[in-house]
Amino acid sequence: MIKYKRILLKISGESLQGEERILDKTKLVKIADIIKDLVEEKVQVSVVVGAGNIWRGALATEIDMERITADYMGMLGTVINCLALQSILEKRGLATRVCSSLPIPAVCEPYIRKKALHHLEEGRVVLLAGGTGNPFFTTDTTAALRASELGCEIILMAKNGTDGILDKDPRQYNDAKLIKKLSYNELIRLDLKVMDATAVTLLRDNDILLRVFNINDPENIKRIVNGENIGTIVVKE
Repeated sequence: MIKYKRILLKISGESLQGEERILDKTKLVKIADIIKDLVEEKVQVSVVVGAGNIWRGALATEIDMERITADYMGMLGTVINCLALQSILEKRGLATRVCSSLPIPAVCEPYIRKKALHHLEEGRVVLLAGGTGNPFFTTDTTAALRASELGCEIILMAKNGTDGILDKDPRQYNDAKLIKKLSYNELIRLDLKVMDATAVTLLRDNDILLRVFNINDPENIKRIVNGENIGTIVVKE
């Protein structure tokens, strides 16, 4: 039974990356097939994709590039990823729109809230590109902002190889344990680095659920939408 009717799926650029290429067809196809299943169940799906497979801030620092330019390059990277996912989705017969905060009319339409809402209500998959259109804001903040604007019930935040929110950094501690549920205030207090503070505050203040899960098994997306307790749930209180 479908638990959520309007969702925002947040996936990292790295989750689309192959071993030698910035985009892996198998990974794109798996995510596209899951989205198709959700749309056929009348779930309204919006997607925010990161750009870590194309551009990362660490490289900008390495080559001594100013932060603002680097951030705009990252926003352009999200447009590339959204166009790639759009192509795979449309090959599966889905209607889609790439809505960008950066005006690039040759390849996507500008993000306008009412138009994006209309697309969702018409059953189209809305791919939200270009970040917020402003430097200094992450795609996590983009996801929180767009979920708030579009009235999404939940953000499904896909992690690459991590089952959810852990109590410690698993790269440093072998005994890191999964936290099944916590509040946004606890997330801020514990400083677990799951999302940036701006995104966390937006979600808390707008009472939007956050589910953090492992994208290595894309079927987890459907399981969560069907109400299964996968990964970590973050709530207002």
